[in-house]
Amino acid sequence: MNNNIFKEVKQKVFQSSNPLFFYMGVNAILFLFVAITTVFIWLSGNNFDISFCVREYLGLPAEISKLPERFYTVVTYMFFHEGFLHLLFNMIGLYWFGNIFMNFLATKQFHFVYIVGGLMGAFFYVAGLNIFPVFAGGLSGATVIGSSAAVMAIITATATLVPNYAVMMLFIGEVKIKWIAIVYFIISFIGLSSANAGGNFSHIGGAILGFVFIKSLQGGNDWSKIFERKSKLKVVVNDQPIKKSSFKGVSQQEIDAILDKISTSGYDKLSAMEKEKLFKASKD
Repeated sequence: MNNNIFKEVKQKVFQSSNPLFFYMGVNAILFLFVAITTVFIWLSGNNFDISFCVREYLGLPAEISKLPERFYTVVTYMFFHEGFLHLLFNMIGLYWFGNIFMNFLATKQFHFVYIVGGLMGAFFYVAGLNIFPVFAGGLSGATVIGSSAAVMAIITATATLVPNYAVMMLFIGEVKIKWIAIVYFIISFIGLSSANAGGNFSHIGGAILGFVFIKSLQGGNDWSKIFERKSKLKVVVNDQPIKKSSFKGVSQQEIDAILDKISTSGYDKLSAMEKEKLFKASKD
């Protein structure tokens, strides 16, 4: 039975080609590894603090002088969490908005927004704490961990793409996702004056990346193409170039037109055929 569970988790996280399952799975696995290891260390009577080591060596430091030797933390910081609730709320947001994202866009675009959103969050964290004088006295030893910036990038990108897409919320009812993203952003901005100012700087960085990526995509520039593998071979038949649409059965021009319509009128105004074209495009 345990072997079957292991195989199912392995298939879902690492072999399903679904980036949503991949990032949720990796974050959960790393959290469980740290939490379970902490329990065994505590039971042994050892005073070793693994949580401190995670923050110190895998968290992103605020001090610029530490970055040359901890350069890898711009990536590792976004896969570890402070506690269960920190992980839970990030994964709920990622699941809700990630599913909507994947209904309209491609896997490589999800990877780009998540990873680069996290990197942008890292930049804003370090820059914000070092630029503003009010934080000068608290840089020593300050670090940040969590996938919040990457998740915020997915949330904002999704809300920018289909702002009038509505979801049902407990005690509230139907809410358009643009309002959820706006509330998250406002909370993060207000939080710049709180004890978690650095974390809120990273949220803002992720949100800006998500917004700018979608606006650029709607303008015809897909930044996620840097993740595409370029073929070294060229195939020519009768001297006529082979035109390959970037979407299965749907041209890029059609998709651009549909995205423009979503931006101006909302997802609900799409025809059944337009929704079907978006669905096909999202499977590329």
